[in-house]
Amino acid sequence: MPRPPRLSPDELSAALGDLPLWSGDTGGLHRTVELPSFRDAVAAIGAVADVAEELDHHPDVDLRWRTLHFALVSHSAGGVTELDLQLARRIDALLPG
Repeated sequence: MPRPPRLSPDELSAALGDLPLWSGDTGGLHRTVELPSFRDAVAAIGAVADVAEELDHHPDVDLRWRTLHFALVSHSAGGVTELDLQLARRIDALLPG
């Protein structure tokens, strides 16, 4: 299945207006979230993994005790695509803001 095209800077800027917990540019999106405990952070990774498998689009995740750092980019497109925005929205629905 072909991947969606890379977003332009203007398209991404507009999209980030609806994703206030995320930052980034056309090279990638980033979000950090702190959970109450290490176990909560690990459970959050499992929940995000289920969504990532459903979308067949996988984030980079860095776990530091109870803090998660997410990075989203469509490597095959060489930048951020609508698929990254979809995954960001789904992550936001799972995790506290």
